[in-house]
Amino acid sequence: MTGSSNPLKKIANDVQLGENVTICDFVNLYGCKIGSQTKIGPFVEIQKNASIGERCKISSHTFICEGVTIEDEVFVGHGVVFINDRKPRATTASGALQTEDDWQIRKTLVKKGASIGSGAVIMCDVTIGERAMVGAGAVVTKDVPERSIVAGNPARITGRVEDEIHSTS
Repeated sequence: MTGSSNPLKKIANDVQLGENVTICDFVNLYGCKIGSQTKIGPFVEIQKNASIGERCKISSHTFICEGVTIEDEVFVGHGVVFINDRKPRATTASGALQTEDDWQIRKTLVKKGASIGSGAVIMCDVTIGERAMVGAGAVVTKDVPERSIVAGNPARITGRVEDEIHSTS
């Protein structure tokens, strides 16, 4: 993949795109990997070292930071924000602006078939289990077991996903 020539799409030369990826205008992708048949909505940013699986849908206004891995067939609603730092600071103790050397990336894993509702905030150091559902506006601060439904701030289990919607496996 080479960088985008469309001024409405900022796709760096180091982005790895699978086959038949749909990317709307007003996106910013750099150093990330996007699987085949995935759809990326408008106003999405996906940072370096983030990985998106195959057949995912990433809705508009979503921010996926470094350290996030999203497996296949995941739905991410509008305006979802992933966090990769539990103690963010602009400066070091001495007052100098922080650089990449001053902090450590924290990981997040979203497993196959999970769904994340619009406006959710996903903290780092968590795993969202296979086919789990995160409610709109939820703040996920700890692991979500597979097939669990979570909602609220902080997100708490409110039910289970019992129906098998569809699967390619």
